Amino acid sequence: MEEYIQMIKTVVVDFSPKVLAALAILIVGWISIGFIIRIVKRVMKKRELDESLSKFMASLVSWALKVLLIVTVASKLGIETTSFAAIIGAAGLAIGLALQGALSNFAGGALIILFKPFKIGDLIEAQGEKGVVADIQIFTTTLTSPTNKRIIMPNGALSNGNITNYTAEGKLRVDLTIGVGYGEDIKKTKEVLMDVLVSNPKVLKDPAPTVDVSALADSSVNFAVRPWAAAEDYWAVYFGTLENAKNALDAAGIEIPYPHQVEIHKEA
Repeated sequence: MEEYIQMIKTVVVDFSPKVLAALAILIVGWISIGFIIRIVKRVMKKRELDESLSKFMASLVSWALKVLLIVTVASKLGIETTSFAAIIGAAGLAIGLALQGALSNFAGGALIILFKPFKIGDLIEAQGEKGVVADIQIFTTTLTSPTNKRIIMPNGALSNGNITNYTAEGKLRVDLTIGVGYGEDIKKTKEVLMDVLVSNPKVLKDPAPTVDVSALADSSVNFAVRPWAAAEDYWAVYFGTLENAKNALDAAGIEIPYPHQVEIHKEA
């Protein structure tokens, strides 16, 4: 027992300085990484780099520094770095095979940052979801839906699918169909609807709004009403045009048809 106790004391005495040094390196290194990341963000902000690129690069630098810190701590504990590198390589291969989806998400994030199909603040539609881009990370992109729901999408699927960016061009066309009765004057109807569009300050002058006959339906003459709006004014123009068109057509005495049901009573 005395020999074992003496052996334990010897191991503790010999190994304690390494443990304490490794622990100190871990604490100081972790704090330093946070400090470095803040500096990196500040520098990229000062250079007015794209916000999504800044966040992506900061996240990438953070992960790289943390891996380097772990290797340094392991080396301080007496673990051979060559052996540790071999272990990391083997583990990386196994993890890579098991996490192919995660690696594809990483590659997808890099492609998104490189080719910039969208940026933070853009309204996009992808993978059956629609929302404003709130954040772009290494593996995922976060959207905020029109109903204020948080949508987290993997970058791999996002970069390999179709992406509709509603904000990129700066303006959107609002597509509306408004029907009037067959007995109404087409020229007068077009003038009334055009006045509704021109009088709306949120409807853009360039491109100019248009009103055209789009279909001769079963019970109505349908007009394609096409105002243009800034991306942020899309819904205001959409709903405002419908309401103002109804009021203007009523004021002009132009009938908006609605389904009728005719009953025929046959006398016995």
